Amino acid sequence: MAGLIKKLFGALVEKPWEKDQVNIDDAHEGSSFSKLSPQVSAVIVIFGVSTVLFSLIVSGYIYTIPSDQDTMFLLQSNLLWFNTFILILVSYLFKKISNDLKFGKLEKIKRNLIQVGGLSYLFLFGQIFFWYHLMSTGKFVSTNSYFSSFYFFTALHGLHLLGGLFFWGSVCSKTLKIEKEKIIEQTKNIEALSLYWTFLLIIWLVFFLIVFVFNDAVIAFCKSLLT
Repeated sequence: MAGLIKKLFGALVEKPWEKDQVNIDDAHEGSSFSKLSPQVSAVIVIFGVSTVLFSLIVSGYIYTIPSDQDTMFLLQSNLLWFNTFILILVSYLFKKISNDLKFGKLEKIKRNLIQVGGLSYLFLFGQIFFWYHLMSTGKFVSTNSYFSSFYFFTALHGLHLLGGLFFWGSVCSKTLKIEKEKIIEQTKNIEALSLYWTFLLIIWLVFFLIVFVFNDAVIAFCKSLLT
């Protein structure tokens, strides 16, 4: 996983116009991503599109905070901490599944895959319950730019998670029907799922830190930009 991320984002710090980098590029065999499966390649494409969408949401949030926006914490529920922990736990389970596949420990993979789906649905139900809680206290999309950004982001994040669960359902159903020794045939699909959930976790953590953990500081920063 770490090696893949380094390959994806390491190019951002390269300077192809410099002579030394030209020599390095000329000597390259051009096979950096030749070992990527079609499944992982598809996830990487989704990364690009989704990152742009989520970046626009964050940028819109930063530049639309009114100057009179309350700088006190607007979200007081510990449910967001619970949901964040669930996503971290799902990523941990995927990491465990990947390691088990790598070392041929296939005994618990089916169980762990089921747990991944169950925890992901629990996260979605937790978000829906939190929406209900917010609306019952009079906090709607139209309340202010803070809540409009929150609802929009969590809805888009939830749709991405539902898309991942559709793929998970397909992979999990196949895995549960085959013998333990043949689970290794699903390695590429499971690796793509693991990478996708890692992306969802990173996106969620960024937004969670902005709108909840460091909300006061972010709003103060937004005001400084607008004034």
